[in-house]
Amino acid sequence: MQKTNDNPLYEELLKDYDHKLSHSGINGERIAKRLFELSQIGFVQVGGIKRPGFSDEEKAAKALVKKWMKESGLKVSEDGAGNVTARLEGLQKTPAIASGSHVDSVPNGGNFDGPLGVLSALEVVEAWKETGYTPNKPYEVIVFSDEEGSRFNSGLTGSQAMIGAISDEEIAQLRDYNGDTLEQVLAHYGSTIESFKAAKRDLSELELFVEVHIEQGKKLEQACQPVGIVNGIAGPAWLKVIFDGEAGHAGNTPMIGRKDCLVAAAEFLQSIPKFPKAINNTAVATVGKLEVFPNGANVIPEKVEMLVDIRDINEEPRDLLIEQLIEQAEKVAIKHEVHATTKLNTRIKPVPIANDLQSRLATSLNKFDIAPTYIPSGAGHDAMNLGRTIPVAMLFVRSKDGISHNPKEWSSLNDCVMGTHVLKDFIEDAMKR
Repeated sequence: MQKTNDNPLYEELLKDYDHKLSHSGINGERIAKRLFELSQIGFVQVGGIKRPGFSDEEKAAKALVKKWMKESGLKVSEDGAGNVTARLEGLQKTPAIASGSHVDSVPNGGNFDGPLGVLSALEVVEAWKETGYTPNKPYEVIVFSDEEGSRFNSGLTGSQAMIGAISDEEIAQLRDYNGDTLEQVLAHYGSTIESFKAAKRDLSELELFVEVHIEQGKKLEQACQPVGIVNGIAGPAWLKVIFDGEAGHAGNTPMIGRKDCLVAAAEFLQSIPKFPKAINNTAVATVGKLEVFPNGANVIPEKVEMLVDIRDINEEPRDLLIEQLIEQAEKVAIKHEVHATTKLNTRIKPVPIANDLQSRLATSLNKFDIAPTYIPSGAGHDAMNLGRTIPVAMLFVRSKDGISHNPKEWSSLNDCVMGTHVLKDFIEDAMKR
């Protein structure tokens, strides 16, 4: 644990807090205190958080949340994938309404990505407890394991286990940053491969899942609104593009007749931005990884490999973008007399948010004089996995400068509390349907 003066999160959150926002059982000071207490677990001197999935730090953070859950009167359980579920029974025996997020982080991450969604979901229970409200339907608060993927370089592990989406082959291939297998990591955590597989849940037990998350973008800032509506979660596709040319001496090979695959790759790379723009305003394509072989200063490259990350909240335009980029790679290769090879390594279905759920979220926002802002989520979330089977909804809370996965990540306590009020109203409405 670090001393409070090393990590002034609690004081910073309360500095500009409007205490009038603490009403209807929702307590901003409690949210701030809990955000601070979680921030102490895995705190690093540069001000960030390091809580990898299945680490001792993530486990400690879950233990703290479980303590709060039990104190609020919830029945708490944890499955073999480390997912924590806390349940409040309702007046009726129906499928449950659920909300939550995660408490793991990227290396040197921030204090809001994940924990805000968990604490908002739990604060709804605290508010009901203080106001004497009993929900008609069961309500669950869920904390998912290893959402960020910093452990295995492959995220959403807990929610994938919950929906049974990880195959035996994928399990066998997983290695963490120490080279340990999933089986070894689980053994240290206190679980087994068999228990991990048994984490698959019958999702007919859930009617709806709603997640609160920081925006990770600037649209709410630009709109001057504290909370917004996610209209879809983009499904990523990773397209591997390889350009093969001919190596040669940089000084002795004439410019005419060269088969320089890096020049071809550069033209392809420069052309990429125009394709998403021509399709719609939600599609994106990014090259963040590029390798040149043999990567010598005086050698004409003989091969270039890159990964193109392609996303959209709708599957058809996303897949059209993939096709167009494949055609463009082949066209550029012919022009430069090199060879292009493409391979789609990853293709995950986007999850659009149902119009009815967006409309109901908008109704809740309007009750708090918040103008609805609709935002596509380019990042993956646990809601995306659950959304393959059950209806899901998401709320974004304004993030300063759109920063996330960074110690500078910041959402004001006013905005966090407003997000919790909207969540509570939306869930209470869902309880009546």
